[in-house]
Parts: sequence; structure tokens; C-alpha cells
Amino acid sequence: MNRPFSRKKDKTWMHTPDMLSKHFISYNAKFLGSTEVEQPKGTEIVKDAVRKLKFARHIKKSEGQKTPKVELQISIYGVKILDPKSKEVLHNCQLHRISFCADDKTDKRIFTFICKDADSNKHLCYVFDSEKCAEEITLTIGQAFDLAYRKFLESGGKDVEARKQIAGLQKKIQDLEAENLQLKMKVQELENQLRIAEISTSPVGSMTSTSPSTDIFDMVPFTPSSPVLPATNGTQPPPIPSRSTDPKRDLFGAEPFDPFICGAGEYTPDIQSKLDEMQEGFKMGLTMEGTVFSLDPLDSRC
Repeated sequence: MNRPFSRKKDKTWMHTPDMLSKHFISYNAKFLGSTEVEQPKGTEIVKDAVRKLKFARHIKKSEGQKTPKVELQISIYGVKILDPKSKEVLHNCQLHRISFCADDKTDKRIFTFICKDADSNKHLCYVFDSEKCAEEITLTIGQAFDLAYRKFLESGGKDVEARKQIAGLQKKIQDLEAENLQLKMKVQELENQLRIAEISTSPVGSMTSTSPSTDIFDMVPFTPSSPVLPATNGTQPPPIPSRSTDPKRDLFGAEPFDPFICGAGEYTPDIQSKLDEMQEGFKMGLTMEGTVFSLDPLDSRC
């Protein structure tokens, strides 16, 4: 698909790009719940999900349970569903996983979106009841998706192959460092064995005393924590560059990987699959529709 989103009637975006890129837009709503659906898109799919969740909500209401209130925080990094009081994140829906978003064009309160779950890879339909701003919320999600898609193409999507190669090289470096450490330990072990063998085969009293700080070859024993420096002609050896101890930086001192920031970072082992997943999600696009959910008597206020 050439466009990152589709909607039957395109409308002008409501927020400045900085509000969604550097901050977030917040909305309050009632959360009717989420349910698994078979397809990532489709008006009939969300209609069935809305009916199912409304029916379940009416049963809970008859039992005295209130519909929980939530706060929605929308940005280019996703749609967060939080507890409005504790600010605990209940659900975090990344934009490239959201494939369908719709609002009720007659009710003006009900809106829903379909998101692929990160753990189970199942498609879940989330349904909300807002205060007559359902269309505004769906438009905000659409704008955030559009900005994230463009930003991914500008700073991340074009460099996917380069990032994959860098991630592969970093993995090789880690493997070589581990192998090098094992070799150092093996050398130390062989030196110890050679020292013991020399002591056991030498006649008593014929051994020449050696400084406790040198080995049998009159060399400073090697330890992994104290590498041997080459001898110099009276000059001060160059300082050994210190490695970064910041856990948020890699061995080159680079910042952690952000799909919206160019440059190498601290890549996770499955970075390739994550980048492929983002490409696939953005390529699928976000379908936005205005539809009618009020088709049965269960559509009274929850």
C-alpha cells in the first residue's frame, strides 16, 4: 500500500507534529475491554467485537460493577492505556501493530481499534466509550500512525539493511570477546601447570629464586584483569582507553537502538526480526473508518 493509512473521508489533522513526536495527546475514556478477533481489519469484525463486549459489560453492570475509566496517551511511539489515578500502564499498543481503527458515526462515543498482541501475536480488538470525542481520538491515532510511518522511513526504514549488518558485526565482536577470554584463561592454566611441573622436576636446592612477582621465565604473570604491557625505552606507555561502563551504551559508547534515530546502538539479539516486524506493520497500513455500531438495544450507555 502506497499510503500509510486509509480513510473513506480524509480530514485535516488536529495536532501539530511536535505534540505527537515530542509529547503525547491525552484522552479520558471508559474501557469496555478487549477481545480476540480473527482478522486484522474489517468493519464487521469490530461490530461483532463491540456487541460482544457491550453484552459482557451489561452483565457486569447488572452485578454492580462499574465500567473502568482509563487514560489514553497517544504519540508516535504508540497508544498507552493507563490507570488515571496510579498512572500504571495497563496496555501499550505500538502503532505498527495497530491495523484498524473505527468510530461510531452515529453515537459519537464508541471507538475501537485492532492491535496485534506482542506476546501471543493474536489480534485483539479494544473498545472504548468516550465523551463524544470518538472521532477525534481515531483521527489522533491516525495522525500518530502517519507521523511514525514517515519518521520510520526517514530515519529507520532506509537504514534497515545497514542496521542489520551492524548488529551482525556486534554479535561477532561479542563472540570474539568471549572466545578471547576463554583463551586467556587457558593460557593462565597452562602457565600454572608448567610452573608446577618445573618445581616438581627440579633438584632440591638447585632452583634459582625468582621474584614472587615474575614467573619461571622472569616475566610478569598474566592475569585477565591486569594485561601485560609491552616494554618501552624509558617512555611512558600510552593510556589504555577505558571501556564504557554505562549499561545504556554498547562497547563503542553508542546510544541504545531507537527505530526513529539513525546510528548504531545496543542491539538486542532479535533486532532483525523486530525491524522486519515494524516494516511489515507499517506496510500493512492503518485503515480508519466511520461506521455504525448502534444496531441493537444493548447500545445504551454503559
